[in-house]
Amino acid sequence: MTSQSFDAARDAVSRAIREHWRLFLVEGIILVLLGLLAAVLPLLAGLAVTILFGWLFLISGVTGLITTFSMSRAPGFWWSLISAVLGILVGGMLIAQPALGMVTLTYLLIAFFIVEGVATIMFALDHRRELSGRWGWMLTSGVVDLFLAAVILTGLPGAGAWALGLIVGINMLFGGASMIGMALAARSEMP
Repeated sequence: MTSQSFDAARDAVSRAIREHWRLFLVEGIILVLLGLLAAVLPLLAGLAVTILFGWLFLISGVTGLITTFSMSRAPGFWWSLISAVLGILVGGMLIAQPALGMVTLTYLLIAFFIVEGVATIMFALDHRRELSGRWGWMLTSGVVDLFLAAVILTGLPGAGAWALGLIVGINMLFGGASMIGMALAARSEMP
């Protein structure tokens, strides 16, 4: 990417944030409210997330199975079949045994928060000049993600029962707060 195209992309992002700051504000408020709900009811939120993932896997597996058999002569038939059956099995297991699924998803959540935290911190540091007042919000969000991953890791195995709902709630709270901060900073930069 050339410096001109990078500058044009940066200007387009800044302009979009300034022009649509109200949408970012609304999204942030919704995330904060959902995050509060999940933090207050972590077991219920964890079960809901697990069952939702179960249905997503099940539906994608069934869809994949139908697609695979409708194109049975296409290359990669067996790989597609294995993928579809795996999606059905994982989805069925998450729906049938959500408590066990919560523990498994908790391990995946740890990995996700580590990757998201590092990526968010790097994004904030790379864009601190372009995002002026907003980069600190992104940096804070990334640090919180790493902190949450550490909290879950130190609380295992008992944390599997409550961590998924609570951590998703806290992540939504901080993600929503960072969206609100970005929206308000963009609004203050309006001419």
